[in-house]
Amino acid sequence: MSRTQGTSGKGKPSGRGQQNGNGKNTSRGGSASKGKSFARGNAPIRNVNPPSKKQPSNPDEIRLNKYVANSGMCSRREADVHIATGLVTVNGKVITEMGYKVKLDDEVRYDGARINPEKKAYVLLNKPKGFATTTSEGKGRTVMDLVANATTSRIKPIGRLGRNSKGLLLFTNDDVIAAKFTNSKNGVARLFQIELDKNLKLDDLKAIQAGFKVEGKLISVEEISYIDGESKNQIGLKIKNIGNTLIRTIFDHFKYEIVSLDCVAIGPLTKKDIPRGHWKHLTEQELNNLKML
Repeated sequence: MSRTQGTSGKGKPSGRGQQNGNGKNTSRGGSASKGKSFARGNAPIRNVNPPSKKQPSNPDEIRLNKYVANSGMCSRREADVHIATGLVTVNGKVITEMGYKVKLDDEVRYDGARINPEKKAYVLLNKPKGFATTTSEGKGRTVMDLVANATTSRIKPIGRLGRNSKGLLLFTNDDVIAAKFTNSKNGVARLFQIELDKNLKLDDLKAIQAGFKVEGKLISVEEISYIDGESKNQIGLKIKNIGNTLIRTIFDHFKYEIVSLDCVAIGPLTKKDIPRGHWKHLTEQELNNLKML
């Protein structure tokens, strides 16, 4: 066998520079190849522009037209028209710019009326003792802790119950409903069951019912009475004032101390089926009854 044949074993060529039938070298990178090799690792590199970095959106901001549409006033397309015509204000300033973004806590008004992009929520809590009626942090246990899982909407309590008071407390993000309670002309009556440190004299009960003045200011209530079947220190009191400081003012004036205070009804709403420390969403019927007041 000649040395120059370069064969081994069973007569197969053993060198890397193998030739095909036409005498052309078929090796990857062989110098006899006329065309460019596109084997893996040798593919041409495309000039691709790197993707532009999109600025992260602020989760606390929302486009104004979406804000208006989410409030239920109109569609987003209609909101664009209303914005362009100057019907929408943000924090008291007319905004006509398309794409303008607002924060969820901005004051947005449509045709003069304040709007809210969140779903309306109405939560009724049967408050226990030991919880402050506040939305502020750093106040210890608050009523907001009790309704934290009730809704994702930003609800607030209407009125106040003292930390050691108990009973019904309504939460909502509906400004129209909230305004019913703060309306000085009408308001919504709340019924309290009050325990005093001593029996309430009949003359004092009549004086409270008739109305009296404290520092020149007239104090009046809707109703006051003894509770049937209970001792004379158990009192039922109905008022439209949404705070409980007025109640303490009344009994301080007549030299009584309040041992316990329980709000048992708000307008047509009662504590039925709401254990102490629990809450429920208002039914459609309950909400309609409240709106009719």
